[in-house]
Amino acid sequence: MSWQALWIWGDGEESPRNEWRCFRKTFDVPAQGAESASLRVSADSRYVLFVNGTQVGRGPVRSWPFEQSYDTYEVGHLLRAGEPNTIAALVLHFGVSTFYYLRGRGGLLAQLDYGTGEVGLKTDASWLTSIHNGQHSRSPRMSCQQAFAEYVDARDWDGDWMNADYDDSGWTGSVELGEVGMAPWTSMKPRDIPMLTEELIYPVRVEALAKVSTFKLSTVIDVRSVMAPGSEEHSDIVQFTGYVATTIRAGRAARATMGFLAWGECLKRFSWNGEIVGSDRFYGIMPERYVDVELKEGDNLLLIDVSTERVHHGKLNIGVYADDPAELSFVYPGAGESESAFLAVGPYDSAVNYDHKPSREVNWEDEAYKSVLGDVKGAEDLGRYAAVSKPIPLKYVAEADVFGLCVWRKDDVKLAVPAQLQNAVIPHGEAGVVPVFEGFDTEVLFDLGKEYSGYLSFEIEAEPGTVLDWYGFEYMAGEYRQQTYGLDNTVRYVTKAGRQSYSTPVRRGLRYLALNVRGASAPVKIYNVAFTQSNYPVAEVGRFECSDPLLNDIWEISRHTTKLCMEDTFVDCPAYEQTFWVGDSRNEALVSNYLYGVQDILKRCLRLVPGSKDQSPLYADQVPSGWSSVIPNWTFFWAIACKEYYEQTGDRAFAAEMYEHVRFTIEHYLQKIDENGLFNVKGWNLLDWSPIDQPNEGVVTHQNLFLAQTLRVAAEMGELSGDAEGAARYREASDRLAAAINEHLWNEEKQAYIDCIHADGRRSSVLSMQTQVVASLTGVAQGERKRRMDAYLFSTPTNFVQIGSPFMSFFYYEALAKVGGVSVILDDIRKNYGNMIRHGATTCWEQYPNFAENRANPDELTRSHCHAWSSAPAYFLGRETLGVRSLSAGWTEVEIAPVPCGLSWARGSVPHPAGGRIDVSWTADEAAGRMQLSVSYPADVSVRIKLPEGFAGEVKETKLERLV
Repeated sequence: MSWQALWIWGDGEESPRNEWRCFRKTFDVPAQGAESASLRVSADSRYVLFVNGTQVGRGPVRSWPFEQSYDTYEVGHLLRAGEPNTIAALVLHFGVSTFYYLRGRGGLLAQLDYGTGEVGLKTDASWLTSIHNGQHSRSPRMSCQQAFAEYVDARDWDGDWMNADYDDSGWTGSVELGEVGMAPWTSMKPRDIPMLTEELIYPVRVEALAKVSTFKLSTVIDVRSVMAPGSEEHSDIVQFTGYVATTIRAGRAARATMGFLAWGECLKRFSWNGEIVGSDRFYGIMPERYVDVELKEGDNLLLIDVSTERVHHGKLNIGVYADDPAELSFVYPGAGESESAFLAVGPYDSAVNYDHKPSREVNWEDEAYKSVLGDVKGAEDLGRYAAVSKPIPLKYVAEADVFGLCVWRKDDVKLAVPAQLQNAVIPHGEAGVVPVFEGFDTEVLFDLGKEYSGYLSFEIEAEPGTVLDWYGFEYMAGEYRQQTYGLDNTVRYVTKAGRQSYSTPVRRGLRYLALNVRGASAPVKIYNVAFTQSNYPVAEVGRFECSDPLLNDIWEISRHTTKLCMEDTFVDCPAYEQTFWVGDSRNEALVSNYLYGVQDILKRCLRLVPGSKDQSPLYADQVPSGWSSVIPNWTFFWAIACKEYYEQTGDRAFAAEMYEHVRFTIEHYLQKIDENGLFNVKGWNLLDWSPIDQPNEGVVTHQNLFLAQTLRVAAEMGELSGDAEGAARYREASDRLAAAINEHLWNEEKQAYIDCIHADGRRSSVLSMQTQVVASLTGVAQGERKRRMDAYLFSTPTNFVQIGSPFMSFFYYEALAKVGGVSVILDDIRKNYGNMIRHGATTCWEQYPNFAENRANPDELTRSHCHAWSSAPAYFLGRETLGVRSLSAGWTEVEIAPVPCGLSWARGSVPHPAGGRIDVSWTADEAAGRMQLSVSYPADVSVRIKLPEGFAGEVKETKLERLV
């Protein structure tokens, strides 16, 4: 069906910052012919769709604006034949680029098609629209990777606006933007994966109750947007020099505490009433720093040097506390009137930094910039800088720092949790009552039992104007909470009178929910707190159990992590980023193959990557993204994943399709080969978080090794695609690169590959396990060198840099599996993942806690507690312990060869990509050398069964016929 609908929006800015806009259309449905009806819809940036008040779906999936995705819903069952019907949509327009969205412009597109072929409805000027008046756009960014935290005042908006009987007489007609095909959405692409799940999860208990007090005054300033004009269009790293000034007005003199909860991001130094505050006066653990100051009655000048060398986010958090209850407020320090309380001095200089193309440094020695802090002694001195000063627009100044208010405590009095308050987690009609304490806020802490990813909802009863500040975080242990610095995972909801419910449209990931009740004149009743788990729909086909309970627990956290990180693409984590990191997804896909067996999600991931070619022909490391960033290894892993997709599915046509894109980027990579025949590039040359020598410019050994492997992959894909000439060329290029690596990057004395050659020609003195692992895995090391590399896998020299992330462990395990090191894999899994289990993990961590450089705070075991690049055990336990491995493309031939490694039994299932599954169950008596093995599998699969070396026993096979 062709598009007749028009893109629509409202009056005002094309791309407003953090605007929620509501749309409605009431129309008559014919008495007959509407039983079958499909509704196609898309929006920029995200939408929630309703038909006659029923929520139908959310979308669209992330996509490049030049191939905007749209969704199709079957809605005939929701239409009321012969009656007026209402379709409504809430559109969240970001107005900034993120790591999963490129800034476009506000827009909604919808068309209802009946099964008869008639167009029943289309977006045009007849649709009514209104700004969501309860949503406060002046909330801070959640993170540089994501859009905005949430602030909704229910007193200013009717929550029933999407229902058919709502009075929309105060709304206005929509503005028609243009037909399908207009910029920036120059083509439309149907959604290529199923709708995500929506599964209600309830907290398992109220974990804690406390009466608390926090900052009296707070804000967050988007310094990046002020000091780097135009940076809303991208998410690239910026630098700038400049200052932010404000006056803190106090009703009377008092001792005060100032808090900066993003220290170092946009706070180099500052002065207080003309006096530069020395670093010795600060206390607290980075990035949370505090300083005590004297407030004088009246106006106190705060001047902050917000200059920064490299920043994505660029925010400034300010909190002020004083025991004295006198009023505190931010007041504009400049001459004249301003609606803003903040003045920007500068920028004196600003620049965008790229990691894969030339960029410049700002002028840090500019005396005009450097002298300001010492020269300004009072607000009157700011007048000398009028030529480079301007009020900071209100849209860049948050009304409150809800994150800071939830994190910092002047008072924190723990209370026993009353039994009746536990009713708040039991949806049975009885309310949990949150007590109110004079002079304090009340915090109720909910535990969901494990981490989830989705949407918060609640039903409460309160007096109007009560502030409910919700804050989600991932981890706590005893009194310690790991605060989500770098992620404002908050929702502020201001209540209307009476009983009410709310469901957030913003996705977030968390395990714990801290509710801070502020300004309550009466106890708040909580009838329901729920979390809608949302992920790519998967049946849990893969299973694993064995005689080691620790391995069972580790397999389960790997499974749950993988599921949580399957959204509309694979993502790195559900909390901090929700970003499709290209390299991460290669390993995540292999794990998913052994758990769920779904392929559409990987197929769309692989197809998204070449869309970044206009950002960089080397392809970006996360897509679609406003950050034009290149990690060469991530491109290599993408190409390898394209070949592995063919091996999983046998889809030769897809291999040929992706070969064209692989060839495009490989040709540009080959242009980076230097006079020594080595790959030499400026980029983010990452493999592991450990202190390996991987400079962002020069020859990095692990990258050269993976490029050699990728060239072989390109050759294999060329052969599959019928490009014999190209295949031969890439195979020769791989051989030449391997020879250059062995000539220039081997240290004969140390019997190891060095980490790199620096841009100045200096050979690295660093030897790392990472480099030796990759040399073994990629096959570049041959003969005696290969035997040396393999020996290191089993016995790591102590002077080598050790593996520092579960992501790198995946490659280590791959290398070990190739040389019969399954027992070493299991021991390493028990050690490192067992450490996670001992610390209460319900999902896999991003990092291992054994590297001090990874953590500034010793209590912080890892940044992200749910990271799918770490889910390796679910793959290797299925592949090695159960022993299920594919021998041919599409799994038409399969080997079942268990490796007991001291286990007395194991059983489980592995999905087959063509449908069905392979079930394996075995018991082993190692002392007697006996194994009993039972397997079942689809009858059209050729299966080769091998008992472990040194074992004899019985094998029972069951072949299952497929339905035709």
